[in-house]
Amino acid sequence: MKIREFEIQDEEQVISLWKECDLVVPWNDPKKDIRRKSKVNPELFLIGEVNDKIVGTIMGGYEGHRGWVNYLAVSPSHQRKGYGRQLMDAVEVKLGALGCPKINLQVRKTNLAVIEFYKTIGYNLDDVVSMGKRLESDSLS
Repeated sequence: MKIREFEIQDEEQVISLWKECDLVVPWNDPKKDIRRKSKVNPELFLIGEVNDKIVGTIMGGYEGHRGWVNYLAVSPSHQRKGYGRQLMDAVEVKLGALGCPKINLQVRKTNLAVIEFYKTIGYNLDDVVSMGKRLESDSLS
């Protein structure tokens, strides 16, 4: 798999992949998420390609205290080939080069397979409560 930075012409393929991986939810407009990411740390929005087809994505972020990972996606037909780990490794290297001391991520607690994936690559469950507040509605309905 070839890993490179996101380019705007990738948008439709990326959104299709996110839908295929059940990452698109009614309260997050993927087009808005992509536009927002393109303005902040765009070099941390990575694409994985096999035979010139996008099969994986990852969005990293860093605000000077913690790194974050969002939208890790690997096409179901390409899972269990190490691509998720390759994308995580690539974003970890980039975050480390920025001086990032720790990476946080969120997984829906019902997504047990993904939780196990992260555990196998060295992530631990933190004893925290995740809270959020919408400042802008992205409702797709």
